[in-house]
Amino acid sequence: MAEHKLLEVTDLRMHFFTRDGVVKAVDGVSYDLDRGETLGVVGESGSGKSVSAMTLMRLIPMPPGKIVGGEAMFRGNSLLTMSDRDMRDIRGNEIAMIFQDPMTSLNPVYRIGKQLGEPLRLHKGMNKKQAQERAVELLDLVGIPHASSRVKDYPHQFSGGMRQRVMIAMALANDPDILIADEPTTALDVTIQAQIIELMEELQQRTGAAIIMITHDLGVVADMADRILVMYAGRAVEYGTVDEVFYRPMHPYTWGLMDSLPRHDMTEKGELCPIKGQPPSLIHVPAGCSFHPRCPYAKERCRIEEPPLRAVEGSHLAACHFAGDSDFSRDELECAGVSA
Repeated sequence: MAEHKLLEVTDLRMHFFTRDGVVKAVDGVSYDLDRGETLGVVGESGSGKSVSAMTLMRLIPMPPGKIVGGEAMFRGNSLLTMSDRDMRDIRGNEIAMIFQDPMTSLNPVYRIGKQLGEPLRLHKGMNKKQAQERAVELLDLVGIPHASSRVKDYPHQFSGGMRQRVMIAMALANDPDILIADEPTTALDVTIQAQIIELMEELQQRTGAAIIMITHDLGVVADMADRILVMYAGRAVEYGTVDEVFYRPMHPYTWGLMDSLPRHDMTEKGELCPIKGQPPSLIHVPAGCSFHPRCPYAKERCRIEEPPLRAVEGSHLAACHFAGDSDFSRDELECAGVSA
């Protein structure tokens, strides 16, 4: 019998049915994940990164949301069709999530110790004293000083970086097999960002958990991820190992993301090369390749025919009609991110 991957997501599609039309928030996303691996999910705001994770966790209200296709298998069991009771047992226990804004994710009227202890009492059957002791251990684990006294504090008594550490501690409370981190360093200064990333790497080495790192910061995933999934307009446009995506990117959108970053080998003028234009409305996604209105390489075929996510080189996948062609290079233009 073939051994299952820890997580296998296949052609996942989550749409929202609104008065204005159908929002195709996630419209064909596939990847897999094994224990100890880190997957970086990158793309601009509105590309569907967070919604894809919320769909896995079954946290999308339905309606207006509806899973219109695809599958998500966790250890061979469907996350999308299992009962609410079974999903509650998995959520926060075997699959945990660090949300984007710790101030809105933490309840302001409860002490930190109570909030850390709740999943322990729910999933591990601990009594109040045991949960409090474990909460102190968790705060100490994520590097919060004087943990025994800080468990009695409220969220507003912690700095932004410390609140994010609390969220990581809460996610790790039950030793999950998968940790989903949704923009865990947003709104934190650079020094604190580095500390949070280092902390997550240390905890992963200690626990062996798999991590899905959702971010718009390519620098974060460059150091941390094993594989990268690039999303645009709800779709997966490139998927491969970190070396494949960073050193041999195949999709013009990925090229644009790379060229939008400050680098030590920038042009003599020191100018960035932004991707011009705006991401499309997810209600009115362009026909053909959804990136074609912003792509400097777009041809007539791109405006008509949607490119499939296909293998270009080994396990490296790209959703571009011309990916892998010998005469198709990001060097054709001075700045691949500038719209023609």
